[in-house]
Amino acid sequence: MEFFDRARIFVKAGNGGNGSRHFRRERFVTQGGPDGGDAGRGGTVFFEGDANINTLVDFHYNQRFVAEDGGNGGGNRMHGKAGDDLIINVPAGTLVRRADTNEILGDLTSTGQRVQVARGGRGGLGNTHFATPTNRSPREAQLGEPGEELELTLELKLIADVGLVGLPNAGKSTLLSIVTAARPKIANYPFTTLVPNLGVAAIGDIGDSQSFVIADIPGLIEGAAEGVGLGHDFLRHVERTRLLLHLIDGDNLAQDPWDEYETINRELAAYRPELVQLEQIIVFTKMDLPTARERWPEVEAKARERGLPAFAISAPAREGVAELLNFTAERLREIPLRPLPEVAASSIGEGMATLRPVDDNHFTVTREDDGVFVVRGKRAERLAVMTDTTTEEAVVRLEKHLRRLGVEAALERAGVHHGDIVRLGKVELTWGGGEEGEE
Repeated sequence: MEFFDRARIFVKAGNGGNGSRHFRRERFVTQGGPDGGDAGRGGTVFFEGDANINTLVDFHYNQRFVAEDGGNGGGNRMHGKAGDDLIINVPAGTLVRRADTNEILGDLTSTGQRVQVARGGRGGLGNTHFATPTNRSPREAQLGEPGEELELTLELKLIADVGLVGLPNAGKSTLLSIVTAARPKIANYPFTTLVPNLGVAAIGDIGDSQSFVIADIPGLIEGAAEGVGLGHDFLRHVERTRLLLHLIDGDNLAQDPWDEYETINRELAAYRPELVQLEQIIVFTKMDLPTARERWPEVEAKARERGLPAFAISAPAREGVAELLNFTAERLREIPLRPLPEVAASSIGEGMATLRPVDDNHFTVTREDDGVFVVRGKRAERLAVMTDTTTEEAVVRLEKHLRRLGVEAALERAGVHHGDIVRLGKVELTWGGGEEGEE
């Protein structure tokens, strides 16, 4: 059985439609003016958290998501239809990043929370917007802006209050099955648990109860943080927890009990130092066996020396389990929720997460090895791609906009000459000579 908690996908927002260059044509109206309508915007791509989804398995079969394009403008000032937004549901606990920069775009921790990842392109304006007292019949209309497109990585980090950690066969799955309704696979051999399991534990009476989510991950072994065994793939699922139940196998004759404890903490620190700082409760298991009862006093004494709470339990016999749960619930009432460190550092707000705004007017000019001058900037590229360079009117208007933006002066400082190729996004222009073509 495979647990899908990572995926890489491609998303593209819808393109804006093209504005209309239509002119009014009616009987007895010999010189009807422009009546071309504006186009509709392209659909935007959102991710939305959904508690009813458990894994990212669907994204291994469908890795391409494209929103609807906007409709073209029509005659009689008819506005094109806006493209429908595309909402992609993901499990609560999914971290969304740009694949190229690893930038965090959103951390979807609850059902209904959304993050915008690709904005739909603007619809082009119809020719009615370009009529002037000196040009009453403009044959210019804007093209639609392409929708944003990018590759994303999705990483699922399960949302749980309590994480169970320990060596393989320490009794984690048995404890989870006793205190919750979860039914993980249980057997008397290491690595029985191959995927993370979640369960909800409830304590108290009806009307005055407290519940919390427990995550059981596959057992860790020495070297797990470097990829040894199964634990490396699943350590991410304890990153959101507020408290760790550290299980020590009371019947493991191959290793000293306290060495077990130190081994797991070394692996947690190697994977992410913040995990070692989480509050831990030591849980010494299998107290129904004589070996465990003999070893418990030594473990309890070492835990007391370090100021760590410790409980000895036998999950099958329910011995010590109620006391452990009550203490865990008491500690959770005092430990606040915490964001993932990388999310806190990224300054993503709560609720509706969106892409951070950038300065549209900013641009750069560089000269490539082949002599082409490349202008990079959101507004400059948008102006170029939405210009119908087959019409002289539109090209003249583009030149005016670029001059106001400062692009013309920047190109001249960079050494551009008549006849040089200037590239803005996918549009190439011959400097001083109109359109060269498109890539």
